[in-house]
Amino acid sequence: MTDVFGGASEVLLAVGTRKGLFLARRPVAARARGGWEFDGPHFPAQSVYAVAIDRRGPGAPRLLVGADSAHWGPSVFHSDDLGATWREPPDRAALRFPEGTGASLTRVWQLHPAGPEEPGVVYAGVEPAALFRSEDGGESFALVRPLWEHPTRERWEPGGGGLGLHTVLTDPRDPASVTVAISAAGVFRTRDACRSWSPSNTGVEAVFLPDRHPEFGQCVHKIAPDPVVRDRLFLQNHWGVYRSEDAGATWTSIGGGLPSDSGFAVATHPRRSGVAYVFPLNADSDRVPAGRRCRVYRTADSGGSWEELGAGLPEEPHYGTVLRDALCTDDADPAGIYFGNRNGEVFASADDGDGWRQLAAHLPDVLCVRAALIG
Repeated sequence: MTDVFGGASEVLLAVGTRKGLFLARRPVAARARGGWEFDGPHFPAQSVYAVAIDRRGPGAPRLLVGADSAHWGPSVFHSDDLGATWREPPDRAALRFPEGTGASLTRVWQLHPAGPEEPGVVYAGVEPAALFRSEDGGESFALVRPLWEHPTRERWEPGGGGLGLHTVLTDPRDPASVTVAISAAGVFRTRDACRSWSPSNTGVEAVFLPDRHPEFGQCVHKIAPDPVVRDRLFLQNHWGVYRSEDAGATWTSIGGGLPSDSGFAVATHPRRSGVAYVFPLNADSDRVPAGRRCRVYRTADSGGSWEELGAGLPEEPHYGTVLRDALCTDDADPAGIYFGNRNGEVFASADDGDGWRQLAAHLPDVLCVRAALIG
């Protein structure tokens, strides 16, 4: 087992659920043997759709959480002591729509720390579909108005889960380049530090629209970047799995070889180029694992072929749907792969996905999973 992240010795696992956040830690060298103990719930009775582990600072990582209280509404919280205490600004909401927009925050779908060249920048994707930017580590956010005021916005339509901006990707080569995905408006990109935005959906099919190849309106479920070939992206659509070799300008279908190309989640290996993971579902009208089998699929050649990964996963008929942010990887070598489902189960692999074990059961509905090495 090789430590590949600055002397890190533990894996931190964060599981956001319909009824709070659960945290677990395990020594890197021992993670394959199980023994994870889950602490929580933090934010009891609150839905946690977004978690980020920000390791850019010199000390303990900052945990960022988008929690949704049925009484107080959604907010962004942060912790600098691995969840022992949580804070939000005492006199204002960390994230809210400005007066005059006619909008109020429904949900925080995504929290994304930018690269090390922008140490205080954190992006938030929210519902109604909008992008916010923080320059103080997630303690306060400002609306990115050029995307909010995009000329196509009045024609964006919500997906089944609402009109949410759920994916944010920053380019480690260029802080001015940001890619977002909105359900169901599609992919949008900026190359000038958020001053202008363009739809970026060429090749992605919208099977539910009369025009199956519109400029925008695709129901993109998730995008994940290749760790080596920086212009390569993998996309899980409402129907369809795609790859881009030009940073999202165009997309090519790579769903052949999967039992179904419907699904929510896609994740990429932290170091190996061309390696991606998906969790296929039967169909949009039957959102259970494809064939009622709990299986992750891996490509090692950028979607040219797919391999079923099931060693250690349940063999009996299975109905646990994996949502868009409930599949992730860590940074260890070999990589840890994790997923949670709507049955309240969490599974993990400590060997790039070759073998699996169940870490938790009977949790509330799992909405998101994040893992990272910490020291």
